[in-house]
Amino acid sequence: MHKLRFVLATGASLLVLGSTLTIAQDAAAEWKPDRPINLIVPWGAGGSTDQVTRVTAPILAEALGVDVVVVNQPGASGAIGTQEVLNAPRDGYTWTANAIANNATYSVSGLLPDTDIDDWHIYLSVANVPVVSVPADSEFEDFGQLLEAFKTRGAQISVATAGVTSSGGTAIASLSGAADNFDYNMITYDGGGPAAIATASGEAMVTTQLAVEQTELIRGGRLKALAVLSDQPLVLEGVDPIPPVTQWLPEKDLAPDYFGIFIPRGVPDEVIATMDRIWAEEVMNSEALQTYAETFGAVFAPSFGAEARANAMPVVILEACSSVTRGEAVNDPSTIGIDCETLTEVAAQ
Repeated sequence: MHKLRFVLATGASLLVLGSTLTIAQDAAAEWKPDRPINLIVPWGAGGSTDQVTRVTAPILAEALGVDVVVVNQPGASGAIGTQEVLNAPRDGYTWTANAIANNATYSVSGLLPDTDIDDWHIYLSVANVPVVSVPADSEFEDFGQLLEAFKTRGAQISVATAGVTSSGGTAIASLSGAADNFDYNMITYDGGGPAAIATASGEAMVTTQLAVEQTELIRGGRLKALAVLSDQPLVLEGVDPIPPVTQWLPEKDLAPDYFGIFIPRGVPDEVIATMDRIWAEEVMNSEALQTYAETFGAVFAPSFGAEARANAMPVVILEACSSVTRGEAVNDPSTIGIDCETLTEVAAQ
């Protein structure tokens, strides 16, 4: 397991509601779906969301007795597919998968101004970390050299990501913010997998996408990993440990990036009661999901309900408030219940 440093906000905003997992709405009847479930991944095939969703979907399909069909619908940093789910009938047959920080902060970015974290029933599966990598033949041998190049060459350095609000997009923005706001040239792709492949092919000089999207390219010698956005090294079988970014930026704020499956609120109670039970009994004990995490550099961290929301809030707060600092926020985080000014004052005390 990789140790990840959490950004703590005010105690009240991050209280874990209850000390043990509970199955929501115990009295609700068991849901027995009678047709396939549509699970929209709002990113391209091969990316971090797509990968973990395709491991999780068969577990759910077996437990429910119907197909769970994964559909890739990329565009607008995940907002197009997410809006499709919000527009669908609330009958329990249309879900989405994503990083929870995206669903929680689409309002702040202006991509989906009328949604926030509490519009979703949250089922988390893994936590992911971004890795800063360059092509195998890159001039940069360590993150310190790359950081100096960003500071001196700025927009001459191209960075491949899945979009501004993707994990890679927010990672490079946070690195810039932690290092005197250096410039860079972002090139966007339909998913983290394509962004990583493009970097390995020399279309971009750097990628900051997630470890799970880069692991095979790193193992295959096509990408050279320079740093992981963590305060601990990332250990992947077959390669040297990837050093933590705090080796160069010791004060950088970090938070785990949780991924999972989300069902819109308003579906029948029995849908959520059944999903809670399946998540607790099957997903949280899944050897397939745990093997995926251990193989690709993710953290096996399933949770649901109030616990999942509490686990998600550090990265939600970090992304929302960082977007304000970077001047990227279209709507103030206070519109989704996050007071960045108060949190900054608390952190300074």
